[in-house]
Amino acid sequence: MAYDDLRSLLRALERDGDLKRVKAEVDPHLEVGEIVDRVNKAGGPALLFENVKGSSMPLAMNVFGTDRRLLKALGLKSYSDISDKIGGLLKPELPQGFVGVREAFGKLGSMVHVPPKKVKSDDAPVQEVVLKGDEVDLDQLPALFTWPGDGGSFFNLGLTHTKHPETGIRNLGLYRLQRHDKRTIGMHWQIHKDSANHYQVAARRGERLPVAIAFGCPPAVTYASTAPLPGDIDEYLFAGFVQGKRIEMVDCKTVPLQVPAQAEVVIEGWLEPGEMLPEGPFGDHTGFYTPQEPFPALTIDCVTTRKRPLLQSIVVGRPPTEDGPLGRATERFFLPLLKIIVPDIVDYHLPEAGGFHNCAIVSIDKKYPKHAQKVMSAIWGAHMMSLTKLIVVVDSDCDVHDLHEVAWRALGNTDYARDLTVTEGPVDHLDHASYQQFWGGKAGIDATRKLPTEGYTRDGGWPEMVESDPETAAKVDRRWKEYGL
Repeated sequence: MAYDDLRSLLRALERDGDLKRVKAEVDPHLEVGEIVDRVNKAGGPALLFENVKGSSMPLAMNVFGTDRRLLKALGLKSYSDISDKIGGLLKPELPQGFVGVREAFGKLGSMVHVPPKKVKSDDAPVQEVVLKGDEVDLDQLPALFTWPGDGGSFFNLGLTHTKHPETGIRNLGLYRLQRHDKRTIGMHWQIHKDSANHYQVAARRGERLPVAIAFGCPPAVTYASTAPLPGDIDEYLFAGFVQGKRIEMVDCKTVPLQVPAQAEVVIEGWLEPGEMLPEGPFGDHTGFYTPQEPFPALTIDCVTTRKRPLLQSIVVGRPPTEDGPLGRATERFFLPLLKIIVPDIVDYHLPEAGGFHNCAIVSIDKKYPKHAQKVMSAIWGAHMMSLTKLIVVVDSDCDVHDLHEVAWRALGNTDYARDLTVTEGPVDHLDHASYQQFWGGKAGIDATRKLPTEGYTRDGGWPEMVESDPETAAKVDRRWKEYGL
């Protein structure tokens, strides 16, 4: 099972020698960001800054900075542990015989223990300390000014809770949060996000929107906040599924929302319709600054914490960063779901260098002419995959995770007069390359073997790839030590 809270994970990482306590005073203005970025890019340990200038609260960083740590946090041996479970639940075949019936009931039983569970305030560590009104001072929380061009200090790992004003459906999302002053937070809600929709619905109804933001949550909850789930799927149900145990929730003190009882810090407030402030610039996970824009400004009425709280944050910027393992987890976890939407897909890869959402490399078992183009169109119509700017389609015998092999196929198997598809469509809010915001150009590259029915008429047909002689390769394997190489 995944760890129930952040503290137990940090203790386990320290026992493993995979966490370093930094006792020297560090400045959250640029210095912490520089330290963490260097350690992350070197594959270094998680960090616990115990003496952050201007705050009495320790700061946990780089906690999910390697695949090893994220897997440990989620209680997994590999990312396929979850994707296999999801794939099993999605299999539609009818049970056959007693064994089949037992397996079907086993699938249903695996979901019984995952819905969130409400606990009383007295049993919620995150409400051991309650501050309201003028007691609230966000300056006591170590927000990060990470890059020289940033427009202020930000909290980068606050999990934002809202609910749809009409349906009551809850949403959990991870958005950057700019600290404007002691009681005001800027909400960077991009146009395609569910929380932005909740705010727009509330504003249309002339209502204010309740918001709760939790820091230092159980690892499965933190991951679930990043997962690209459909709007009607509860992130806490998914978190329980990942954790293998129900997530304990507690009612907030001043807003009609629930938050993880095992969190470290929660801030609560209301968004008034039309309350906007300039937010940004911000050095984002794309590796470029996103510009200043007006975004909703949240007034904080209440802060609840543990008695001796700590804060968790991340550094984003030019890849690789801590976003990497989180993105790879999503890529692997959601392969079975993507296959339901686009069953032609054998495997796919979202390169971290492209910010994950900018490029998708897809392998297919090609069966008919223009099969690759059909898959491109399906991906551009699949939920958040619609934001993908470049799709490269290769044959099923190509390892989509081996970028050298993908490049070899894409560069060698493509006639750009016929195999390049160029179109337009929605792009990510953070995309800086599109000539206008929110939509822009997209491309698909068909790097599969071409069929005669696609117009490939060269004598001899599509050539065979150069491969080693199997018998000779096996012989060399057996004798390798004899060569002294």
